[in-house]
Amino acid sequence: MTIDSGFNHITVLLDEAVEALGLRDEGCYVDGTFGRGGHSRLVLSRLGPQGRLLGFDKDPLAIATGQALAAEDGRFVIVQRSFAEMADEIATQGLAGKVAGVLLDLGVSSPQLDDPERGFSFLHDGPLDMRMNPGQGFSAAEFIASASEEEIARVFKEYGEERFARRMARAVVQRREEQPFTRTADLAEVLKVANPAWEKGKNPATRAFQGLRIHVNNELGDLEAGLQAAFDSLEIGGRLVVISFHSLEDRIVKLFMRKLAKGEADNLPRNLPVQYKAFDPRVRLIGKAQFASEAELKANPRSRSAVMRVAEKLR
Repeated sequence: MTIDSGFNHITVLLDEAVEALGLRDEGCYVDGTFGRGGHSRLVLSRLGPQGRLLGFDKDPLAIATGQALAAEDGRFVIVQRSFAEMADEIATQGLAGKVAGVLLDLGVSSPQLDDPERGFSFLHDGPLDMRMNPGQGFSAAEFIASASEEEIARVFKEYGEERFARRMARAVVQRREEQPFTRTADLAEVLKVANPAWEKGKNPATRAFQGLRIHVNNELGDLEAGLQAAFDSLEIGGRLVVISFHSLEDRIVKLFMRKLAKGEADNLPRNLPVQYKAFDPRVRLIGKAQFASEAELKANPRSRSAVMRVAEKLR
């Protein structure tokens, strides 16, 4: 397997995310979404000889890149698992509760989007797959072939936030009776015709494809499990840094951090005069949500939807 897929990836909020981790020379850190290693390489460049970095990814090409980095730097280890399972791996390595920082850079990477053979793109024809790990789970084509119209509509609406989900699902089911979907361009064309009102500047298949990708990879379920696993793995004072790229992800991250920051306040009546320390919060929110700078937006338009949130573990 070649390490260089030929598709470039520009790491979003690179310096900001690594800075937010508050790196210590000897600390142990986790990159839960290794991708092509942009964040990991910068972290390693700032760690001391005793520092450690553990990377996770499901994508086999990302793992190949990570293995090459591990061969160069003994402080780094790459694991082919979802970040939702990081707690098990961290415990196995004797690092539970000893992690100084966890970084999660969510969503799909540019190499995955740009490579037609991965089946993520509605702009370039390829096999209708969409799995981040093609060796596991069901493909988008398999889901489309077997799911009910109601289930397809639910995925389009719930995960893609597509307002014409039912109409588009009906078109998909009617067409599959004549011929199964196996290619991205074929599905995109059917969705395009079924979408009666396109958003300006957005492909009419965008939201439905997002919904399919999220469903096929269980992205939101993994995120909820991964946030808890990351928090449980952190030492006191450890940082959790999360970059999300759409409202569904960011809502989960925001609510998770806010709930831990409020502590017992969630169980008390509103406007009750209680000092903050009595809430017994579990995390401290570090700053406000952060977005890409104007310079980064010009250099990488895909950074326009990125939102970064940071929390520090108190107990």
